Amino acid sequence: MIYRVFSTMPTFKELRFGRTLNVLMSDKSEDATAKQTRNGAGKTSLLEIIHFLCAGDCTEDSIFLLPELRNFRFGMEFDLGGSVVTVQRGGENPKEVIVAGANTAAWPILPEMSSETGEGVLPIRSWERILGHFMFKLDSLGKGYGTYGPTFRSLFSYFVRRSPGGFSEPHVYFIQSKPVAWQVAVTYLLGLDWTIPQEWQVVRDEEDEIRKLKSAVGEGDLAEIVGKKAELRSDIATREIALERFQARIENFQVLPDFRQYEERANELTTQLAEMLNQNALDLALASNLETAIAEERAPEIADLDRMYKEAGVVLASQTLRRFDEVRSFHESVISNRRTYLSAELAAVQRRIANRNLTIDTLDGERQAALRLLRSHGALDQFSKLQAEFGKRTAELELQRKRFTAAEKIEGGLAKLKIRRQQLFLRLQQDYSEQRSTLNSAIVAFQDISKRLYETPAQFRPTETNNGPQFKIEVQGERSPGISHMQIFCFDLMLTQIAAAHGIGPGFLVHDSHLFDPVDARQVGIALQLGLEVSEQTGVQYITTFNSDKQMEFEGNFKLGTYILSTNLTDATETGGLFGIRFG
Repeated sequence: MIYRVFSTMPTFKELRFGRTLNVLMSDKSEDATAKQTRNGAGKTSLLEIIHFLCAGDCTEDSIFLLPELRNFRFGMEFDLGGSVVTVQRGGENPKEVIVAGANTAAWPILPEMSSETGEGVLPIRSWERILGHFMFKLDSLGKGYGTYGPTFRSLFSYFVRRSPGGFSEPHVYFIQSKPVAWQVAVTYLLGLDWTIPQEWQVVRDEEDEIRKLKSAVGEGDLAEIVGKKAELRSDIATREIALERFQARIENFQVLPDFRQYEERANELTTQLAEMLNQNALDLALASNLETAIAEERAPEIADLDRMYKEAGVVLASQTLRRFDEVRSFHESVISNRRTYLSAELAAVQRRIANRNLTIDTLDGERQAALRLLRSHGALDQFSKLQAEFGKRTAELELQRKRFTAAEKIEGGLAKLKIRRQQLFLRLQQDYSEQRSTLNSAIVAFQDISKRLYETPAQFRPTETNNGPQFKIEVQGERSPGISHMQIFCFDLMLTQIAAAHGIGPGFLVHDSHLFDPVDARQVGIALQLGLEVSEQTGVQYITTFNSDKQMEFEGNFKLGTYILSTNLTDATETGGLFGIRFG
């Protein structure tokens, strides 16, 4: 239950509540101007404060960000987790709350003590988790309930309804909420299998993806545009194998930091070797010529000369012959000297060849070592090119996989989802069958409350559909605004009873006066009496707000004054409202 609502704002009127029925009344004086409306009294603001303190979003249009209010804290003292807890929050720092209580050490998340104020501080999302843990046992669902699972804010909104979004349909707490939000929330509060509507939303999401995909593809032959599955499957398999081999090539690639220097040295050595081999070839040819010249070098014979002279008809004198011997000796000396010279030249050539061969062996050994290193390593830029190529092939493979997924979804996705819908429908039917007693309790509770308000009661009809659970309320005759609002009242009281029986809920139910605006006096009076009865039966506190001029008719000896809060609001004066000032 809520014990009090307060603020650090000096003009704020603190509200204190009893355990059962609590009525916050607002007066309007006869001389109030048109500007001084009932909204200025702050009845609806009470619900905004409760939501704000229970981890509600603080959006840009929040009243707690107004200059007149943002520098003050608002607070609430209430039961939570078996102890009385006080929470405070302000517009100046809406991302955290200040908490205090006798049992905070047992919370799933511990407040951090402020070094400046000594107060316990919690981030707003941590506070939301603590509220969900104690009020709705959400931590017991485990970490896997995640996306589309029940949330504290969605469940809490059925116990503190805000207008106008909460007054459209009994099962809808926010007019723009998706079906999954109220399907999961109501199913959870009724004690049914909430994972069924959760999975239904997953199916809807996948159907939306297929519709968007088909819309993006547009008109034409889908198989031709997206690709046939069989062809894509084969192409993907081929690409995967090629990519694995390419990856192995990259993994085995060794980068040589000085690759280019080694490459240049190997080329330089190759050039030097080629030049030396060319020089050897020239010297070998020269040596061959020298060897031939040495072998062919000899002095002419005297007989040959004599025969030549005879053939010329000349007879050589003996004196001449002697001189020829001298010439021959001279010539033989020349020949000997020439042979010596040619032999020396040949030896020099052979030495050059031998020296070159030694140098060639040394350079060739260095060249072979460089080539072996180049064959086993690679340059950094080559490695970068390989990596770039690998990235390109990976992207192409991923594109083919996406095309294959798209083809699968388009060719068979909707058919599979249709089957899943049917499976979920069967699961829902089975759950409703197995949980028949739980459903019957909710149906009977709603009918009993509705029967007190109208001679022909409305009927609560939880229904299995192919789009998830529906929570219909059937009414005989014309549905007026007053009847529609009373259906919301019956629905909330029914949820309060069922949740209390399951040991969940915030421990209070709060209704704004707007819920009763179109309702006639008799139904309003009975509604208040029903609120009191349910509160006494379940131990859940019932809080509602009213204008003092609202007509009410009660049954029996019911005394409304017993339950009206001591703090009375009025919009007749500037200071008569909840905040003690007029703003906005």
